[in-house]
Amino acid sequence: MAATAAAADGSDGVVTDPQQVLRTFFDEDWTLRSIPTRHAKRLVVLDRLAQSFEPGERYEEAEVNLVLRRFHPDHAALRRYLVENGFLARESGIYWRSGGTVDV
Repeated sequence: MAATAAAADGSDGVVTDPQQVLRTFFDEDWTLRSIPTRHAKRLVVLDRLAQSFEPGERYEEAEVNLVLRRFHPDHAALRRYLVENGFLARESGIYWRSGGTVDV
């Protein structure tokens, strides 16, 4: 669902190839080079980051930060984007995965 929503960039009608976005923004070791400014591309990146969290598991904020720091030093921005875009949900300092692609 998120990948489909991320495919259309409504600002200029350009279709974003998710694999190309991942190659552009991530190094080979999955370090995030930069956080995309375009919303459609950011959704592709956030979907990839969300896959680092297991559906059904609960995470304290420190655990979320630890996971996100592996990708990029601005873990607070990534955490906020994940919550704002529905990939993670939060209540009372506890986070859980609430969206994103799931491999079956």
